Amino acid sequence: MDTEHTTENSGKRALVVGLGISGIATAVRLRQIGWTPVVIEKAPTRRTGGYFIGLFGAGKAAARRLGILDGLRDRTPYEGVTFNVDRLGNRRRGLGFRDLPGKPWLMMRGDVEQGAFSALPADVEIRYSTVPTHLAQDADGVDVTLTNTAEDTSVTERFDLVVGADGLRSTVRSLVFGPHEKYVHRLGYAVAAFQLRDSLSDLAQVDGAILLEPNRSMWVFPFDDAPPTVMMTYRTEDVDAEFTEPPAQRLRAAFGSRPAGRALGEALQELESAENLLFDSAEQVRMDCWHRGRVVLVGDSAWCVTLFAGMGVSAGLAGADLLGTMLERHAGDAKQALTEWERALRPSIAEYQQLALKQRRFFVPATRFQIAMRHVMAHGMNKPVTSHLIRQLQVRGARIKEKDIAAV
Repeated sequence: MDTEHTTENSGKRALVVGLGISGIATAVRLRQIGWTPVVIEKAPTRRTGGYFIGLFGAGKAAARRLGILDGLRDRTPYEGVTFNVDRLGNRRRGLGFRDLPGKPWLMMRGDVEQGAFSALPADVEIRYSTVPTHLAQDADGVDVTLTNTAEDTSVTERFDLVVGADGLRSTVRSLVFGPHEKYVHRLGYAVAAFQLRDSLSDLAQVDGAILLEPNRSMWVFPFDDAPPTVMMTYRTEDVDAEFTEPPAQRLRAAFGSRPAGRALGEALQELESAENLLFDSAEQVRMDCWHRGRVVLVGDSAWCVTLFAGMGVSAGLAGADLLGTMLERHAGDAKQALTEWERALRPSIAEYQQLALKQRRFFVPATRFQIAMRHVMAHGMNKPVTSHLIRQLQVRGARIKEKDIAAV
């Protein structure tokens, strides 16, 4: 059943920091319940493009309530095949994205951002090149100093609520909760993600590929109507050292001096000139509380679950949707609303973060034995009896997950 939304202006004013998926979704939801959101973004324009994402049950349900889902579609090429490949050119059928439980939708991050942005009412104010530089709050509101970095001007305004949706290295979090070092936990992996200009020569457009080697891997995610995206990730003992040289140089060093072969070689070559390249370390944000007074964190700024969980976008949408619901339910009592919001959401987020810790070995096996076991499972999925048993376990797990999400 669709949720009824209040559209009359409640007189409540909120500052949303960050024009990513969580920030846009939060602004959409606040406007639905009658608040007046003001969105600020440190970049001079809205960012587009981005790497692959999976939209799972929680994300699809939240997107539907937010009015975003109709603007999205699954880009998974169901007629394609995912191959395990190596440097010698050998390939065998592997386990791809469509084999995950829950039937997630595959799309690019920009698809969700554009869908959310299209649902944002035209009367929502957006200020680019703007960052918060000081926050002071009392029982009734928050005074925020906003600095326009393009014009080098500042103004102080008052809001009933401040939402930090400004990512892993959140400015709001550092201003209100303390330095990043208290909350950001490194997992010891570097990740590069980018879109190819065309399919790799050994693959059809609808086919994916996985190259697994101890402590490093390459994943090629296909789309039904666009060039594939690539994720390369590897274990590192010194995260800081990964940012002392260009990403392409670090990736080549991580994959060693042996001949790369065709698939890996082509991907490394494309990386040299890739647009919208993501190159970062895999990190989680762990906090005992996501709100303080009238300041609340949403999305990666509060709970970054990392790419290994695959639930970042879904969690961001669900968190934004639920925040609006609790503010509407506990109108006039921001403290109670934020407390109930966090109480309801935290168990699922904790599960997603634990899932990431478990799945990092799925994405980046540490030993040849772990790689061999992956090949055994993939082989079993191609056998009728074994495949049925494995899929039954997957479906059971997905149903349990959906039940927990429905409760939230």
